[in-house]
Amino acid sequence: MSRAIPHIPVLHKEVLQSFESIKEGVVVDCTMGYGGHSSMLLEQNENIKLIGIDQDQTAIDFSSKRLAKFGKRVEIRKGRFSEVLQEILDEGIEVRAVLADIGVSSLQLDEKERGFSYESDNLDMRMDKSRSLTAADVVNTYAQSELERIFREYGELKNAKKTASFIVQHRPFTSAKELSEAVRPLMPKGKKIHPSTLLFQAIRIEVNDELGELQRLLDVIENSKLHKMRVGIISFHSLEDRIVKQRFNKWAKSCICPNDAIRCTCGNNHAIGRVLTKKPLTADIEELSENPRSRSAKLRMFEIER
Repeated sequence: MSRAIPHIPVLHKEVLQSFESIKEGVVVDCTMGYGGHSSMLLEQNENIKLIGIDQDQTAIDFSSKRLAKFGKRVEIRKGRFSEVLQEILDEGIEVRAVLADIGVSSLQLDEKERGFSYESDNLDMRMDKSRSLTAADVVNTYAQSELERIFREYGELKNAKKTASFIVQHRPFTSAKELSEAVRPLMPKGKKIHPSTLLFQAIRIEVNDELGELQRLLDVIENSKLHKMRVGIISFHSLEDRIVKQRFNKWAKSCICPNDAIRCTCGNNHAIGRVLTKKPLTADIEELSENPRSRSAKLRMFEIER
């Protein structure tokens, strides 16, 4: 099925400005998707090479064609970004920058058959369709206590217990549309987002282990031996942003002595770089009007300098 090139990627101006100083070397786009950020970075930074990573074969097929014009400057690899980035570093490739746009892509949201949409006729939500766990498995087989934990931790639903109980009493559910309509009376009201947004977010995070994968990506970066590398992470909700903010602050902390220590005994040399964004970069008015999905996007930047 042919696809037209979609809208401009989220926070594109902020991404380009943040990576403008990368004049050479390898840039890794951990979440290539439609190839929007990748193509813009390749056009702006004419001497870089780019490795794009995605676990979605549909995205790889699309972006392989879109990025073909850049020839040998582009390499595409399939897999989870934490695992593939580790492979790239193990090969001794000098990675100069890493970009990760965390969460579900527009490609996945726009294809109703993928089960991410509230109007989908199935209940899937797998970013990698070769993996076994689906949203239907989570909704229809998880114990009530597990559903409650997921809804509370990943969706931050205040009525997580009531929602979990309702789902267990009324399952099985066979489609995202059926689930969304059934739980509507229990969902938060009065917000600009769809009522089922937080519930679907929680299920999607569980299916794809999104927070665990983000933590593993940050572990790989932290444990790398590279002396200089720029890192940009785009997140779309508070759970992701909190993880990134806390990790960046940890990386920038030179003294790791306990707060009640009388004097420093750790050597005061533990920082591996500096935070480039005291506050996250967000979409401007122009982008918000063109792409409503950008309203929750936050970009945090870090420069590793060992």
